[in-house]
Amino acid sequence: MIYMFLAEGFEEIEALGTLDILRRAKIDVCTVGVTSQIITGSHGIAVVCDKTVTEISKEECSGLVLPGGLPGTTNLEKSEVVQNFIDFAAEKELPIAAICAAPSILGHKKLLKGKKTTAYPGYEDDLYGAEYTGLPAERDGMYITGKGAGAVFEFGFKIVEMLKGFETANELRSSMQCVR
Repeated sequence: MIYMFLAEGFEEIEALGTLDILRRAKIDVCTVGVTSQIITGSHGIAVVCDKTVTEISKEECSGLVLPGGLPGTTNLEKSEVVQNFIDFAAEKELPIAAICAAPSILGHKKLLKGKKTTAYPGYEDDLYGAEYTGLPAERDGMYITGKGAGAVFEFGFKIVEMLKGFETANELRSSMQCVR
């Protein structure tokens, strides 16, 4: 199960656009509320999460998605549970995807050192040793990063490509009319 952590102030498009793409690809994704089951995004949209942090387990975790936004990214980074799951996923070499400001969380943990990475402009210094490309989405090993809300499709398709293959990602891209 891929866990998508949502914290108060998350960027709605980054979370829900990615969630939609992954579920269309038949990838098991569980939205996880960091502080409660109902989490409100940075633009006032409330989302009822599938579970809360007290209802998930590392044994069921097959990867992570961290949407950006402010103060969502800050709230994700402050969560001990989120930090523990990032550590677990990194240790087990599970996929970790972060978009917008959220790659800074991975950067602060020095996980992106030497990796091709992208993030919202202005967060380059928070990536600590990453090779910042500025592209809409990047994949380097088990890490996928996205630049921001406008890059959500490329970000989502990169995750699908990693988990289900290039052909599945391209078929989905075509069916959604997302022409490169």
